[in-house]
Amino acid sequence: MGSLPAIDERSLTYPFARRDESVVDNYHGVDVPDPYRWLEDPDSKETKEFVEKQVILTDSVLKTCEIRDKLREKLTKLFDFPKYNVPFRAGDKYFYFHNTGLQPQKVLHVQDSLDGKPEVLLDPNTLSEDGTVALSMCAVSKDAKYLAYGISSSGSDWVTVKVMRVEDKRDEPDTISWVKFSNISWTCDSKGFFYSRYPAPKNGEKLDAGRETNANLHQEVYYHSLGTDQSDDVLCWKDSENPMHRHIASVTEDGQYVLLYVFRNCDTVNQLYYCDLSALPNGVASYKGRGDALPFSKLVEYFDASYDYVAHNGTVFTLLTNKDAPKYKLVRVDLENPDFWFDIIREDEKDVLQSAVAVNENQLVVNYLRDVKNVLQLRDLESGALLHHLPIDISSVTGISARRKDDSVFIGFMNFLIPGLIYECNLKGEIPELKVFREIIVPGFDRTEFQVNQVFGPSKDGVKIPMFIVARKGISLDGCNHCLLFGYGGFNVSMTPHFSAARVVLAKHLGVVFCLANIRGGGEYGEEWYKAGALSKKQNCFDDFISAAEYLVSAGYTQPHKLCIEGESNGGLLVAACINQRPDLFGCGLAHVGVMDMLRFHRFTIGHAWTSDFGCSDKEEEFHWLIRYSPLHNVRRPWEQFANIGFVQYPSIMLLTADHDDRVVPLHSLKLLATMQYVLCPSEEKSPQSNPIIGRIERKAGHGCGRPTQKLIDEAADRYAFMAKELGAAWIQ
Repeated sequence: MGSLPAIDERSLTYPFARRDESVVDNYHGVDVPDPYRWLEDPDSKETKEFVEKQVILTDSVLKTCEIRDKLREKLTKLFDFPKYNVPFRAGDKYFYFHNTGLQPQKVLHVQDSLDGKPEVLLDPNTLSEDGTVALSMCAVSKDAKYLAYGISSSGSDWVTVKVMRVEDKRDEPDTISWVKFSNISWTCDSKGFFYSRYPAPKNGEKLDAGRETNANLHQEVYYHSLGTDQSDDVLCWKDSENPMHRHIASVTEDGQYVLLYVFRNCDTVNQLYYCDLSALPNGVASYKGRGDALPFSKLVEYFDASYDYVAHNGTVFTLLTNKDAPKYKLVRVDLENPDFWFDIIREDEKDVLQSAVAVNENQLVVNYLRDVKNVLQLRDLESGALLHHLPIDISSVTGISARRKDDSVFIGFMNFLIPGLIYECNLKGEIPELKVFREIIVPGFDRTEFQVNQVFGPSKDGVKIPMFIVARKGISLDGCNHCLLFGYGGFNVSMTPHFSAARVVLAKHLGVVFCLANIRGGGEYGEEWYKAGALSKKQNCFDDFISAAEYLVSAGYTQPHKLCIEGESNGGLLVAACINQRPDLFGCGLAHVGVMDMLRFHRFTIGHAWTSDFGCSDKEEEFHWLIRYSPLHNVRRPWEQFANIGFVQYPSIMLLTADHDDRVVPLHSLKLLATMQYVLCPSEEKSPQSNPIIGRIERKAGHGCGRPTQKLIDEAADRYAFMAKELGAAWIQ
């Protein structure tokens, strides 16, 4: 083992948290201490004091990051470009979201025709002075007379639904509270809508929603009639025997059926029920006060696969499923003969079928994922036959918007160098006509200055892992580049090419090479790729990410001390676990809102739904999976672990969380922060850990959704200024 370095001016005085050594849990005969259990109470005086001290520490570190102000200035300039979402239609009107550039929140617009004058329908920026009230969901009634919209405060997942008249933009008195993990789905008569909600929390009227940690249980489906109080809403579905199940109700485009999806967790399986609304003589409202569910019938009884509605003709339904098809397929079934299913579009050997949208009466726009790039096709709805390939650049599809009766479809695209393109595809003729409807331009950004390569590097077990590498043209492979490696690897989520103004600034002004690793656990190659990074195989995710880092070093892109790793949510877990396992391989780590306590995550808010990916410590076998990689329980002094390779310390670390994150609650990051500072930087002795370990704790923000633009800019400036200082990256004009 090499000699330990002397403590230098970088050493910090950490506000060490009190350790309660009496808190010990016994898991299947194994005692596991939890000395920072008290940090699980966000409202305790001691937790608040700990947070305040960490904020002061982090601010003191960030003030020494010389490029912070310059970085914020450049980020602000590059963020300032108009952003548009794919438009959608309802009735005879068009609707779309638009942000002029630096507005805190995107604004909903309406227009009578594509060449008509757009009007602001709903501007969430008027709902709060600081932009922390966001529009989290919306649905326009079929006749376009009403807009039901959900707003959330400070980034919380809790949503309050209100109703507006589109014609005069006047709010109706309707208010729906305690909605979470829901949609809004109108009935065809525009008299009301379905939604999902949880029971009101205790002391709900006084609650600072988003700071509580109680488990979300007993979600129910309701129907709300316009002009009535929420207390009069019709209870359409409840399941007292399965309190962890989640439910979504969705009305078919023609209004005949309401479909009920039942999810037991985050696994790619669901039950599917249907109710023929046309068979209810007095409508859904007539079920008020009955206390039982609507007369739903089972179409899919077991949690054996994923089933997602695409279209129907009468009682014949077309569904997207992974039943006996890891890369998905389209199937058809008649509700009157539910035992007979047959394939319409069979599973492809290589490409993953991601979605299918019915359009032009009897056609489908089908979206495949091929080596992490989207491919679009036009197919016949009845037979599934291929009609045309829709030519697009190497891109990610950001949206496909059409109704079945429409003879045109809007398609949004994006990639690392294209901020956004929205095409209008006309299907009136024999050959689809694709034209640019909107192109998003970023002033001062020249895509020809950059290059994008996709490479495939071997993981620990030899499996090839795809990676996108984005850099300025002409970089040398001499190991001198600073590099940012990003990953996720979970919940069947595919990380596809996307534009980031912040990463453009890093590449242009810091010479940073950006790499996106498509590790197992995601959905990039279908169900098998996802399952290969879940449960007992979760270690594959960390092995893949570590192998991606090793590839960047061996290929000459960078060196360990110039390499930063970054991830969010499940990706925050990824970063923290990899740092524990290979602290010698990285110079810096940015872990956002990560799941860090793998033994107790299922006890808080919606954490119980993640057991499909992680397992649960309540089960003995699964406890042993989790304890091996849980970031909180695997912090070790690397200079004692890695004696065979000389001195090793942990890389510089920033753990990012937010005070209203009620999905991955802040206690995860706070407990890990306290643990790392105690283990690696003990107060009773001089520590060789000179790299800083800090936490950035955002106020009035949540898991990420709805965060106003200025908060996005400020956070990016802070974390990347920290990264630049710790990696030694110099500013390039």
